[in-house]
This record gives sequence, structure tokens and C-alpha cells, in this order.
Amino acid sequence: MSQIADLITRAARQFGSKPCLIEGERVVSFADFDAATNRFANALRALGLADGERVGVLLPNGIDCLIAYYGLAKAGLVRVSLNSRDTPSDLRFKLAEVGASAVLVSEDAPDLGVETTLPPARLQALLDAASDDPVIVERNLDEPYRLGFTGGTTGKPKAVTLTERGELAELSAFLTDLVPDISDADSFLHAAPIAHASGAFFLPALTRGATSLVMEKFDAADFVTLAASTSATMTFLVPTMLALLLEEPGLDDAELALRRIAYGASPIAPALYARAEQCFGPIFVQTYGQAESPMVITCLKPDEHDRVGSCGRPFTIAQVAVMDDDDTLLPAGAAGEIVVKGPQLMARYWNRPDATAEAFRGGWLHTGDIGRMDEDGFFYLLDRKGDMLISGGYNVYPREVEDVLLAFPGVVEAAVIGLPDEKWGDRVHAVVSGQNIDTAALLAHARSALAGYKAPKSVNVWTALPKSPANKILRREVKRRVLEGQEVAA
Repeated sequence: MSQIADLITRAARQFGSKPCLIEGERVVSFADFDAATNRFANALRALGLADGERVGVLLPNGIDCLIAYYGLAKAGLVRVSLNSRDTPSDLRFKLAEVGASAVLVSEDAPDLGVETTLPPARLQALLDAASDDPVIVERNLDEPYRLGFTGGTTGKPKAVTLTERGELAELSAFLTDLVPDISDADSFLHAAPIAHASGAFFLPALTRGATSLVMEKFDAADFVTLAASTSATMTFLVPTMLALLLEEPGLDDAELALRRIAYGASPIAPALYARAEQCFGPIFVQTYGQAESPMVITCLKPDEHDRVGSCGRPFTIAQVAVMDDDDTLLPAGAAGEIVVKGPQLMARYWNRPDATAEAFRGGWLHTGDIGRMDEDGFFYLLDRKGDMLISGGYNVYPREVEDVLLAFPGVVEAAVIGLPDEKWGDRVHAVVSGQNIDTAALLAHARSALAGYKAPKSVNVWTALPKSPANKILRREVKRRVLEGQEVAA
């Protein structure tokens, strides 16, 4: 039995009939979850799927999605987490890229080009016939356990090979640094996609006996209602979700029991954080990671949020540094590429040896993020390496400009891009979304807060900005649409 399978069985013994998962009216106890994941593992093995074969999971946020994830772990099969926000062509690409043998889908899923496709009815028939006895599978901790994907913000996503050893390291990092006080008195509200960051909080909750509450999709009003009615104590939100939550009219009158809000997936603007802390109090913890180092590079704890703009200090299990373009380590204060070492890192990119060697050159994972470290060991993200603009010979980091725009009343989202300009090289251009935005006043606000070469020269207002399945704004897609004139003003 794998170590993660053993964690599930151990939690069933310890917490038994206590609710492990709640989705609407459906409640699954810790004992039920152990039995359900055993049945799932037996059902898939009965199909003839063998150790190490890849199985895609395209299911909505919910209990069945988590049963599938950990049933695959017990079966010795490799999970390929998919997101319903991807296009059918993106999904087919990902499944073909990893050579998936089967895929689990909802009733309305498109054809994904995989011969063994299991919609709910067929899967349920297999489960009804399956035993809930444990599946005995010996998995080497360094073999593939699950496959994630890079965000695809700079091109086609790469499949990231993650091991069980890395998963256990991530779990230990969460329990040591991120949610060290989670217990069986807590309930964790999963409002963000389980296929991405929110799912990483399930194992910490399970091992400590906390109940996981699952929303099929995020809606600010529904979040407030559910958090209040269940007295949820913890949650994870991306900054965009937090911004929408703060605009929810019912929030002011809601009686919430939240004592910890984790956030990450993209940087948070100082103005947004200030509003969030004023509303909820100093209960926030930030985590910075990426697909190649899931959720675990640095964390900023609740009592460290006086360091505006910092993404925190390294997790206990991680080594983090800053390097220049020649891969030389830089001193505190100098900007360069953030690099990381640790047991939580991916083993490799799937079938991409050249990309793997490039990412791990010199023994460090190169994140592609530009940042700096201060004298106290706190790190600050400036931007993605490929997103930096050069205007009039000066470096412009879009995130710095976006933070200023997000401080303007009514602005909910912002993306800063460079448009071709014969004089300046890159002309700084902004695209924002929000309500009742006076663009002339917004540009004046930016000019008053930024050096002249950093301030946007022009701005578009859209109803919403394009985002990845992980809710990261896709600047590359914003730029393409601006150049092609695809969006109209809100």
C-alpha cells in the first residue's frame, strides 16, 4: 500500500463516522471515503489498467472528484488532473501528450480522443460491482504519482511529473508552515478548483480530521452563504476571487467563523490586501509556488503581512535564491530569477528531457519569475521573466503598474502589456475590468504614482480579462486580442 493510501486508511480508523466531505446535502464520513476510494481502485484495476498508466480526470469540483483522485492513488495509477475551463482541443492535447489510457468525464463532456472514456453511468456500474477491500499496490516513492501542467502562459503547457515523495513533502510543508494549527475542529471550504491549488489542502485536512466543504464553482454570494451556514474556519482563494468577494453586498452582514484565509496562484495588489485585511482581520497566509514546485516555494504568515508586496520566506523544506542570467547567485537586494531546491519539486517534464535539463541547470529549478530577496530573507516577486517590458531603454515590470491600477476605485482586474512603438520600443498599455471607470482619471492616477516611462499611455476597459484554468490573467492573450482589436469597451 502506498503511503498516501495508508494516510486515508489511518484517518478512517481515527475519525471514523466524522464527516470528511460535505457537498450540498451529501455527507461522506472518513470511513466512507476510505471504502469509496478502495472500490474506485478495484473498479479501475478490473478494467485491466496496470501500474503507472495515466488516467485523466475531468470532473467538476465535488466529492466524486476527490474519490477519483485518491482512488487512482490506491490503484497505482497516475492521475492527470484536467480542468473543465480548458477548451476541448486543449484537453485532447494534454491527454495525448501524456498517453492517457483512460479518462473520467461528466455526462456533457466532449469527445477527448481516448478509447476508454468513463462517463458517470458506466463508472457507476463498475463501482457497484467492485469490492471495497484494499488494493495491494507497491509504488516506488520516486515513480510518477500524478501529472500536472504548466500554466501555458507562454505557449503549449508542459506536463509536470510529480512523485509520491514530492506529494508527501508538500503535505509536510503545509502542516509545518502554512496551516500548522489545522485540526478536527476545523472545516475547510474548497471554493477554488480542486484540480489546482485548493485540492492541495485536502490531504492536510484529512490527516488532521478536518471536514472539507466543496463548492462546485465559486460564486461570491454562495460562498458567503455557505461559509456562514457551515461556520467554515478555513479557505483558499485566488486574489481575483477575493476581489469579487469584497464586492459582495451580503458580506458586511454575514456572521463568518473564518480564522484562516490562504491565498496564492497570482500576486495580490497591496490595495486589495489592505481592503481584505480591514474586512476579515489579520488572518491571511500567502503561498507562492508553481506547477513544478506545487504550492511550495515561499509563504508569508499572518504576522508578516506588514511587508507589503512580499511573498514571504522559504518553506522549511525549500531552499530559495536569486540568480542572474549567467546562473550566478545574487546578493540581497539584487533582482534576478528566483530558483529553488527541495524534495517537493517535480521529477521532470514528461517526455521533455531538453526542457527538464534547462529548468534544472546547475541543480536549481529555474522558476522563470523575476524577484529579489531582502536582508531578512523575505522574497519579492517583480514579474515573469518573459513579461518584462523595455520602454525607452528602461525595464518596466507589469505587476508594479498593475498594482497601481488596482488601487483605483472600480478597477477589479488589470493587465499591462507592451505594444510595438517605433520611438519607445514597448509602449505601456493597460487593460482593466471593473465598474464605472473614468479612463482619463485612471491614467492620471497612474502618472501621479509612477515614473513617466512606467505609466500607461493608453487603456482599454473590458468586461473581463482572459484567465487560465488556475485564474491567472493571461497577458499574452490580452496582447493578442488588443493587437487584433477583438475586445470592445465595457
